[in-house]
Amino acid sequence: MGDARIVPMQAKRPGAGRSAGHLHAVTPDGAPGPLPDDATPSQIEQALAEGIAFLRRRLDGDYQVDEFGFDPEFADVVVMNVLRPLYKRWFRVEVRGIENIPDTGGALVVANHSGTIALDALMTQVAVHDEHPEHRHLRMLGADLVFALPFIGDVARKSGTTLAANPDAERLLSSGRLVGVWPEGFKGIGKPFSERYKLQRFGRGGFVSAALRTRTPIIPCAIVGAEEIYPIIGNMPTLARLLGLPYAPITPTWPLLGPLGLVPLPSKWIIEFGAPIPTDELGDGGAEDPMLVFDLTDQVRETIQQTLYSLLISRRSVFF
Repeated sequence: MGDARIVPMQAKRPGAGRSAGHLHAVTPDGAPGPLPDDATPSQIEQALAEGIAFLRRRLDGDYQVDEFGFDPEFADVVVMNVLRPLYKRWFRVEVRGIENIPDTGGALVVANHSGTIALDALMTQVAVHDEHPEHRHLRMLGADLVFALPFIGDVARKSGTTLAANPDAERLLSSGRLVGVWPEGFKGIGKPFSERYKLQRFGRGGFVSAALRTRTPIIPCAIVGAEEIYPIIGNMPTLARLLGLPYAPITPTWPLLGPLGLVPLPSKWIIEFGAPIPTDELGDGGAEDPMLVFDLTDQVRETIQQTLYSLLISRRSVFF
C-alpha cells in the first residue's frame, strides 16, 4: 500500500496484519472494507470476534507503529469506524475523481480548508481510505496546536497526522506515502460565513517545494459542504487570546445552545480530486526557484478555486 516503514513494538504473530481486528467484510480482491449494512449474523459474529482480538493485541502491546508514530491498525479499527457514520450518514459524502490518486508511490493532496473545526481533513482521510481500491492512508500534515491538545494530539499522531513541516513532508513523500495538506490553515477554517468558498492565501508555497524536491505529483482537491457545518457569524477575540486559540467562533447554534451547538449541521458534501500536476519534469533545482514555486502554488490554488465554483453551481442545495 505504500504505507510507512514499520517499527514493531513486539514480535508480530503470524496473521496479525493490517486488516486483523478490523470490523470489516473482505472484498473479493482481499482488501478490507466496512461491514455491510445487511451483514449476516455470521459476519457480525466474526466482526465481534475480530474486535475482541484487536483489544487483546492492544493490551498485550502486540501492534506496530512507524517512525512518525502512525499506528495503521488503530487508524483502521478505531478512527475509521468512529468517523465513518459521519461520512456516510450525516454528511453523505460524494467522492469524485478518486482514480486520480495513484495506487502506489508518493503524492501530495492539496485541499481547501473550512468548517470552524477541521472535519474536512478527517472526511478526506476517510474518502481516500474507503473509496480508493487500494484503501490507502492519507498522511495528513497538522498544525502545532493539534499536537499540543491533550488526547487529540495522541490520536492524531496514531491515525497518521504529522507536524506540518517540510522535512517531515519530504520524508513521507520520498518513502512513497500519500500526504494531505490544507495550506489555508486557520485562516481557512476560521473565516466568516460571508467569505465561504473564497480561498485564503496559500502561504509561501512550502508544500510545492516539498513536492518539487521529492518529484511527486500534486493532486488538487476541492471540498464543498464543509463551509456550512458551523457557519461563523462572529468571533470572540478576547476569549480566543485567553484560551490560546486562533479564534473563538460564534455560530447560529454556539454558544447559544450549549453542547447542542457542537453538533454540525448535516450539509451534503462533495469531495473532488483533480488531475495530478506532475513535478518530476521541472528539474532538480525547481524547489529553489521562487518564481517557479509561486507559479505552481498559484496554479494549484486557482485549480481548486475554479473547481469549487463549478461544484457550487452544480449542487442542488446545501443539504440535499
